[in-house]
Amino acid sequence: MTLIAQITDMHIRPSGKKAYGLVDTESMLRAAVASILAQPKKPDAVIATGDLTDCGLVEEYELLRDCLRPLPMPVYLIPGNHDRRENMRLVFGGDGYLPMNGEFLHYTVEDLPMRLIGLDTVVPGKGHGEMDALRLAWLKARLDEQPDRPTFIFMHHPPFPTGLQHMDSINCRNASALAAILKGRENIERVVCGHHHRSIQIRWAGTIGSVAPSVAHQVVLDLMPHDDATFTLEPPGYHLHLWAPESGVITHTAFIGDFSGPHPFLLDPDYPAFGDKDAAPATHKA
Repeated sequence: MTLIAQITDMHIRPSGKKAYGLVDTESMLRAAVASILAQPKKPDAVIATGDLTDCGLVEEYELLRDCLRPLPMPVYLIPGNHDRRENMRLVFGGDGYLPMNGEFLHYTVEDLPMRLIGLDTVVPGKGHGEMDALRLAWLKARLDEQPDRPTFIFMHHPPFPTGLQHMDSINCRNASALAAILKGRENIERVVCGHHHRSIQIRWAGTIGSVAPSVAHQVVLDLMPHDDATFTLEPPGYHLHLWAPESGVITHTAFIGDFSGPHPFLLDPDYPAFGDKDAAPATHKA
């Protein structure tokens, strides 16, 4: 089995500054890291799907590194529209997985049972993303290298619709060309994204597309047509992607915070599944 934790949209600001004057993204990321460390089954790797920082400043990436330092497993980053490639390279280039030459920060992770492919969808100065001809060619070449190996693709901008109109307007463009490359490849386990600050799933391009919730603030769940983006401080979270050869990928949402429990299931004697009420047990496992 392979367990991948996906965190996204941290929007780290310099220490002491709050995103949008309200969101303490540093403390929220530190809480997310603590939650990952508290998982009974520790992830084999952590992926961070973009908007790592809010403004792409060197000091923001340095604080991000400090926040992630307690994680003992490998951590793999890709940029979002709030990030700056040159500053990511400056702070994280020494970790060895980011390409130090070329325009894009694409890479593969080959040392897990499931292959990981990170895609850079950033269009500098724009909120939307894109998989243009050069990026598509790079991805196709990587997929053709190992056509049968279970593969997990992660990127910032969703290339599929989500029903959140104001966010879908800044999705990944050229999505139909990306879908054409993926269709028919039964080894693609997931295409996972950030950007939309909500947990979302869709059947797309012959596989499953998903978006993880932000470890900080969430986009308001409003499926009516409108163009304004607003956020809410709903409970933050992250995704846990569990892969096994016999099942493929199973995705769970983990919420970050202190919650009451765990509590045993104490069932009333009238619970109908007991059948014989006289023989009813006092507790139930699930």
